[in-house]
Amino acid sequence: MIKSFRHRPASLSRIIMIAAIAFALLAPLSTAGTAAKRKILYVTHSAGFKHAVLPLSHDVLKEIGERSGLFEVTATDDLTSITIEGLKPYGAIVFYTTGELPITDEQKAALLNFIKSGKAFVGIHSATDTFYKWAEYGEMIGGYFDQHPWHQEVSVKVEDQKHPATRHLGQSFKITDEIYQFKNWDRAKVHVLLSLDPGSVDLTKPAVHRTDKDFALAWCREYGRGRVFYIALGHRAEVWKDERFQQLLIGALRWATRS
Repeated sequence: MIKSFRHRPASLSRIIMIAAIAFALLAPLSTAGTAAKRKILYVTHSAGFKHAVLPLSHDVLKEIGERSGLFEVTATDDLTSITIEGLKPYGAIVFYTTGELPITDEQKAALLNFIKSGKAFVGIHSATDTFYKWAEYGEMIGGYFDQHPWHQEVSVKVEDQKHPATRHLGQSFKITDEIYQFKNWDRAKVHVLLSLDPGSVDLTKPAVHRTDKDFALAWCREYGRGRVFYIALGHRAEVWKDERFQQLLIGALRWATRS
């Protein structure tokens, strides 16, 4: 007759020992998987038109940084941090600016070197309405503001539905905002993410300058070892409060900083 065999219950001390070993093995993996928050410098200096939405944008960008657990945002209109040493703590610099910002040639070089060395630049709305007299900036960001023919509800085409900034938007969406067009902009030099559906606007308006009907609204590109992202939306408070726009900014920062 074959006798049945039953495992004897493990002693309490043995259970504690096994649990301790398992914790010791898993703890380093858990710690290694927790990344430190990226520090973001959000610059909102207005040397031209000052957007009323700027205080709200400060709050929203800080809040989504905390909500995502990925970013720690410092918002300022002070330009003194734009130096080699001042930018060292940051993984990205975000511009919502206008006009010819009062910085020196040394600061301009520090900004471009910051990006080229592997860091990130994210421009929001009027960041393209900035530094018209500094051609290298225009080349870096991808183009310059050339009037806003429309301020209305428009249809937006999502040209890249897999990018981290736009994959939550589907094939298209509608939004009400101030809509920019651009000059010194070349689709071949950037990766377009969003564009205006020209069928949703009046193209006969006098301020419409682009005869090719190509109105990009968001794009990204590599710049040296760094990354550049630009989104033209963001004039209205309702846009900043829109979950779709907030998620786009989180995705943009994650892509730009490789987070």
